[in-house]
Amino acid sequence: MKVSTDESKIDELLTRGTQDIFIREHLRKALLSGEQLRIKLGIDPTGPDIHLGRAVALRKLKSFQDLGHKIVLIIGDFTAKIGDPSDKLEKRPMLADKQIKKNLKDYLKQIKKVIDISKCEIQYNSKWLAKMSYLEMARLLECFTVQQMSKRRNFKERLEKGKDIFVVEFMYPALQGYDSVAVKADVEIGGFDQLFNLKAGRTVQKRYGEKEQDIMTVSMLEGTDGRKMSSSWGNVISILDTADNMFIKVMAVKDNLIIKYFTLCTDLPLFEISELKNKLEKKVNPRDIKMKLAYEIVKIYHGEKKAKLAEANFINTFQKGEIPEEMEEIAGKREELLGDVLVKSKVLKSKSEWRRLVNASGIHDLGNRQSITDPYFPLTSDIILKIGKKRFVKISVK
Repeated sequence: MKVSTDESKIDELLTRGTQDIFIREHLRKALLSGEQLRIKLGIDPTGPDIHLGRAVALRKLKSFQDLGHKIVLIIGDFTAKIGDPSDKLEKRPMLADKQIKKNLKDYLKQIKKVIDISKCEIQYNSKWLAKMSYLEMARLLECFTVQQMSKRRNFKERLEKGKDIFVVEFMYPALQGYDSVAVKADVEIGGFDQLFNLKAGRTVQKRYGEKEQDIMTVSMLEGTDGRKMSSSWGNVISILDTADNMFIKVMAVKDNLIIKYFTLCTDLPLFEISELKNKLEKKVNPRDIKMKLAYEIVKIYHGEKKAKLAEANFINTFQKGEIPEEMEEIAGKREELLGDVLVKSKVLKSKSEWRRLVNASGIHDLGNRQSITDPYFPLTSDIILKIGKKRFVKISVK
């Protein structure tokens, strides 16, 4: 595939949804040269779903792919065992091989909704990291000092609060950095909270006698509650959500995030997004603009036909007065039984009432547009329920 040097496309690539680029002029010059670059993105399977927040970096990877560059996707089946400490104020639990395998089950199925995996180099970092000898690992860790690691923002905060930092957490940036050596990366993409790890890649490449990669960090996407989108907080919009569920969740996004979602999560041209921003500033009803946002996002992951149907379903269900905009909200935990949550939160009086309603098809999942028929229904993501004829409950899953 021929590499495009279209200056306008390159400038959009370097600016749309990017937080920081190191080194910007070097990368721009390389993109304009027509040389095919190797663009690296690593994803750890720490959970089974890829949500819109994680898809931001994948979409940026696709932008490089569309210009004709070689994209290299690294599935961190080895690094997931340790867990990335980026932006974490406590140690991640180490994952067992069985859990990682389970999380990986639908990963490529999800990823191919964003990038063309037939033209992508896919690597699993256990291929090289699991084979490292003690001496090879020692050589790698020699790239960094304890003082360097201790200056990392979240580590520094933990030290100041008297919280533990485990030595294994110091290993993670070095291991991610070695991935760049293994695949000979010219550029690495990551979230803004990944900056320390991405720069570690440059350090490791230099120590191993390779040229240092350029770095691009993408903007962080907030979830439905305004906090960073995170599976552990249950505020995610998964790219595997049904079209109806995805549409409903996007409509729940806070109004001040509409333009950011258009920029990071849709293919809408920037000039059109600017026009929508002007409309919002002129006090056009944000709900009308958000309807377009939900449609554009659902169209990417489910196609135009299902996007139109989800829009029609939302209008029929929500805008025609069947569901109030304000409703009861409770919290639940992932894999917790729905019946237990409803009883514990006093939405229902007892387990017997739960079973009676289930048997009578009296509990309706509005996102999936179907009744709950399983008395042992587990929570996997946020859900909006209609209980009986008039009661509506939103459950946020953490």
